Amino acid sequence: MKRLTLAAILLSFGLQAQVNQSISKERQAELAKRAPDVVQTTIGKVSLPPPYATKPTAKGSKITDWPAGEKPKAPAGFKVETFADDLQHPRWTYIGENGDIFVVETNDRRKSANQITLLRDTNGDSKPDERHVFLKDLNQPFGMLILDGYFYVANVDEVIRFPYQKGANSISAKGEHVADLPAGGYNHHWTRNLLAGKDGKKIYVTVGSSSNIGEYGMDKEERRANILEMNPDGSGEKVYAAGLRNPVGIDWNPITGELWTAVNERDNIGDNLVPDYVTSVQEGGWYGWPYSYYGSIEDPRWADDPHTEMVQKALVPDVPVGAHTASLGLAFYTEKAFPAKYHNGAFVGQHGSWNRANFAGYKILFIPFDKNGKPQQPEDFLTGFIASDDAAQVYGRPVGVTVMPDGSLLVNDDAGNKIWRVSAEK
Repeated sequence: MKRLTLAAILLSFGLQAQVNQSISKERQAELAKRAPDVVQTTIGKVSLPPPYATKPTAKGSKITDWPAGEKPKAPAGFKVETFADDLQHPRWTYIGENGDIFVVETNDRRKSANQITLLRDTNGDSKPDERHVFLKDLNQPFGMLILDGYFYVANVDEVIRFPYQKGANSISAKGEHVADLPAGGYNHHWTRNLLAGKDGKKIYVTVGSSSNIGEYGMDKEERRANILEMNPDGSGEKVYAAGLRNPVGIDWNPITGELWTAVNERDNIGDNLVPDYVTSVQEGGWYGWPYSYYGSIEDPRWADDPHTEMVQKALVPDVPVGAHTASLGLAFYTEKAFPAKYHNGAFVGQHGSWNRANFAGYKILFIPFDKNGKPQQPEDFLTGFIASDDAAQVYGRPVGVTVMPDGSLLVNDDAGNKIWRVSAEK
């Protein structure tokens, strides 16, 4: 069989103008009778229901205040406390090598503070006692990175960098444009994350799709649903991996050295399709979006133009983490303060569903990894964010997860406008 290169796969995106999401009720009923799809993943077999086994549902969440004295729940042996509050949609956190804590305050176009706030703990009590506006007037910023004397920011439409001095309270210098990024689109995925290569010679940028399954035309998806690789000055760009609907969290597996990502999968074919996933990322790998999922399971909405050869090349992700959980955060635990079972495992921030009958996500998962760097079954780590499923009320929406130099874990709750700190009890 002819082997498709990644370049050929991406070129074929433009061969189909767009997909028609409208499937008749009769056809939906036929698809719902199909046998489940059983897929072998790295952590075992997963049985996926047929499309339309349940009706697509919309159910948004409303934020309500925590009851007095209540807070998220961690396993026995851990302490949860408020680290910072009164923030403006604190979506993500980045730690400088000197321990400075950079928090991006950002949201969609209508509500974004468009700034990065610096938090600093100067007295060692594990709470910030300094707060500074570090950068402002950004454009839906998200990813942050310090590399070779520069502070990089991934805005929705570009990677930009600023001259950086360790310990500075703010940056007033004009930013230097590094690379354009695709932006725009209806209800598009706007978060762009950044990660440095292990030797600092490359940077990696995540760019989510502009749509659910290409319904506005695949010409709108150029350089999207990808992880991009480029030199720190923006030159030498290439697509590192493709077919990833919305990769957000990225990190290096500390044992194997592999790149891993958390991916937010597609909607509107049932409560339990398609599961979000956390996976290793192969260079040149193709992961199926929008034509298939979990390898070669064809998305029925592309039946008129199934892209069969591409579907046959799609890789199966490693770890399913639940449909519509909005699994966005990812951080490997490389410190030693937590018990040994957590060492070299991965924490996953699940922002929570808006499109299934009962809430899913709204918690932090933990994925153990064995001594060979192979993932095991996920387990709940930080829960209690759902106030009432029936009333569609939640206390917050956890998203970013960041490991501190002291071994504690910071959890960004962007809807609750605060950051939680989880530490091991001594």
